[in-house]
Amino acid sequence: MDWINRLNSAINYMEEHMKSEIDMEELGKIAGCSSYHFQRMFTYMADVTLSEYIRRRRMSLAAVELLSGEKVMDVALSYGYDSPTAFNRAFKNIHGIAPSKVSEKGAMVKSYPPIRFHISIKGDYEMNYRIEKKEAFRIVGISMPLEREMEKNFEKVPQMWEKAHMDGIIPKILGIMSDDMQGILGVCMCNDDEDWKYYIAVASTQNAPEGMEERVIPGFTWAVFSGEGAETSIQDMECRIITDWLPTSGYEYANGPDIEVYLNADPMNMKYEVWIPVVKREEEGI
Repeated sequence: MDWINRLNSAINYMEEHMKSEIDMEELGKIAGCSSYHFQRMFTYMADVTLSEYIRRRRMSLAAVELLSGEKVMDVALSYGYDSPTAFNRAFKNIHGIAPSKVSEKGAMVKSYPPIRFHISIKGDYEMNYRIEKKEAFRIVGISMPLEREMEKNFEKVPQMWEKAHMDGIIPKILGIMSDDMQGILGVCMCNDDEDWKYYIAVASTQNAPEGMEERVIPGFTWAVFSGEGAETSIQDMECRIITDWLPTSGYEYANGPDIEVYLNADPMNMKYEVWIPVVKREEEGI
């Protein structure tokens, strides 16, 4: 399948650049999506963040070189570490021993081989979704900048939600919600050609109150998935979308935002929707 081939081509690109800079935007281009969507897909499909995978591969290769007799400082420099202390810390975090101890009798190191993606169809649960075409619409709310490395955002986004609740921002945002799209929105605006931002917002036709901002969400075809459950179930849903639905759906990511729609405020029994922008996948060989 061409989609899986593109993902594996991105893995090949990483392998070729383990001793140089790995360009996240180039990874997205190879995979046929934004760097944000590539990092997200990779994390769910590989069950490890992209940055952690790269660290493991680099330290795995570094161990091989140390075992062959290369000097610690030379290996550190070849993998982009100017400081032996930083290399020592990174190596020890992966292997559990210092790089200087690798050649000692009985020393054990770990091997992390390159990942290869393939399709595995399980079909052991159902997913409720619809395909919806929606014209451009306007959102109003608050935002914060996101890092280009997704791993760094895993703490920032929950902290933003917690602060918005504590500061009483959520009721104010809900007070200007339009009738055509209900729910409070978590919107990742992560196109490669602009600064990445995360919004807590609602669809609204009203002017942005003081302290808030507005943004137009372009028109897209959306795959909309509905679910309910405890707070963590939305992450489970997003994982299933990428690992189970997307590979065999006939669709792929469009270059647009991801939206989580929270339809109620009960963290123990949430009702929600996940909106992902999609385009029909071209048939192989066309």
